[in-house]
Amino acid sequence: MDRNTLIGLVLIFAIFAGSFYLMKPTEEELKQEQQVQDSLARAKQGLPASVDVDSASLEGDSAVVDSALLAAPFGSSLLKEKETFVLENEHLKVQFSSLGGKVSSVEIKGETAYDGSPLVLLAEGNNQFDFQFNLEGENTFTDEMNFEAMPSEDPSELVLRLTHSEGKYIEYVYRILEDSYKLDLDVRFAGLHNLMGVNTESVTLNWGATLTQQEKNLRSERDRSTIFYRKNTGKVDNLKESGDDKETIEDPTEWVAFKQHFFSAIINSPVFFQKANLQVTSSPDNNVVKHYLLNAELPFSARNDNQYSFNFYFGPNKYHTLKAEGKDYEKVIKMGWGPISWINKFITVPIFDFLDSFHLSYGIVILILTLLLKGAMFPLTYKSYQSMGKMRVLKPQLDAIKEKVGGDNPMLLQQEQMKLYKQAGVNPVGGCLPLLLQMPFTLSFFFFFPNLFELRGQSFLWVKDLSTYDSIFTFTPIFGIGHISLMCILMTVTTLLTTWYNNSTSNVSGQMKYIGYFMPLIFFFVLNSFPAGLNYYYFLSAVMTFLTQVIIRSNMDDEKILAKIEEHKKSPKAKKKSGFQKKMEEMMRQQQLQQQQQRKGK
Repeated sequence: MDRNTLIGLVLIFAIFAGSFYLMKPTEEELKQEQQVQDSLARAKQGLPASVDVDSASLEGDSAVVDSALLAAPFGSSLLKEKETFVLENEHLKVQFSSLGGKVSSVEIKGETAYDGSPLVLLAEGNNQFDFQFNLEGENTFTDEMNFEAMPSEDPSELVLRLTHSEGKYIEYVYRILEDSYKLDLDVRFAGLHNLMGVNTESVTLNWGATLTQQEKNLRSERDRSTIFYRKNTGKVDNLKESGDDKETIEDPTEWVAFKQHFFSAIINSPVFFQKANLQVTSSPDNNVVKHYLLNAELPFSARNDNQYSFNFYFGPNKYHTLKAEGKDYEKVIKMGWGPISWINKFITVPIFDFLDSFHLSYGIVILILTLLLKGAMFPLTYKSYQSMGKMRVLKPQLDAIKEKVGGDNPMLLQQEQMKLYKQAGVNPVGGCLPLLLQMPFTLSFFFFFPNLFELRGQSFLWVKDLSTYDSIFTFTPIFGIGHISLMCILMTVTTLLTTWYNNSTSNVSGQMKYIGYFMPLIFFFVLNSFPAGLNYYYFLSAVMTFLTQVIIRSNMDDEKILAKIEEHKKSPKAKKKSGFQKKMEEMMRQQQLQQQQQRKGK
């Protein structure tokens, strides 16, 4: 490298160093720039601009910030301060935020969470409601904008407006209805169709919520919480209740419900949601039930103003309250499947409502309900025990046939046994059939009581809340069990006692004798965390079953039963073979011939 080149490089370096030093911003200029950026960020969040510096020193920069914000769609709204508003009636206290113009929280009056605090169905910061659309080439979300409250003479009405320019705005009109769990919302897009593309056919509605724990048993609450929806065809369906799930509904959807165990937030649209995307996800947070999300399209006209009407329901999952809405809201309450749901809807609910009209303790109502059910089922129960009594006195004769025929010819053994049944006038399944007929009624309560809102917070004896489990003591969870339910213990002990009595009076032997003891123990671990109201019903049912068995058994004389059987054997009817018996004998004869041919072939 020659001397001239070296001198040139040194001069270039000196020029760069001098320029950097001379053009470096002062501390005051750096501070001002930082505060400009902070003001811009706060404005975008709907917060007031920072005023920590002298307004004169930032006058020029503020003008730059304001002009940058104003240049964006609805830019003036970003400079407004966030405000809150409240509408309330006898049942609801609804708080609104100017940021997004949305419902920020909903408190249900007269109800409390499991810990005694006010029941807040939607908590501030846990929900989202906004429209998404393309305006002037930019993707716009209304939840980023600050709405302005407009004058209204109706105290039950709140008008919020998001202004773009003269005659161009989005307006929300909320109305809370008197003595109701409903909130109406009318949305108007005024003049904006001129700023949106001519090909715009829809806008997107985003509604999301994080619902927090309201009940003592969080696991049970999660297992009964999900999204329900009703299509325009009238069919009500839901995402799965256990775990995460998502679904895209191509058919027009009338309403969508964010259902919690005992409370729901429901949005209804007469226009119908088009192509609704639904999603429900679990959360590791201890106080969160689930996260809910609805993304749906609404039709939009690019030629004139657009208006939408919505109706919200924020309230309890109380069967008659939901049914009164007339939109099948009550179907968010699981009443069981098939015949079980029919029993609950058309028998259990009317009887329960009748008893509830007397304003009795719900423990007494459950007692009377159990007595009525057992009384209605008594004829079937009595026939069942009569049939079992006949089988009991026939056992020596059945044993004699088994000894005579032997175990090498099961077909002949079965034929001889059926012949004895026919002569004695005994149906071998007569003891099981009545019990099977009672099973749907027993199972119907398995769905009815855990979803019965009326039991929520109701105490009885030592139970503080019949809608959740009672516990005589708690401990560190072992295999998921961290408490012992006294009501479940009583139910289990009574069922074991009934099993012992059945075995002792029916001469049950072999494996069947022990299987009857295992089932109540298994059900103890299953039902230990179920509502005390359900276990109370099962306990009462077991007690009444035991007492019924003792009373019927004490009034049965085996000698008289045997005498009637012997008398029936002598009747001509006993000697006549029924069509069913003839078919069975022919079937057995054919099977015997096949077995003989197989033996000859060998």
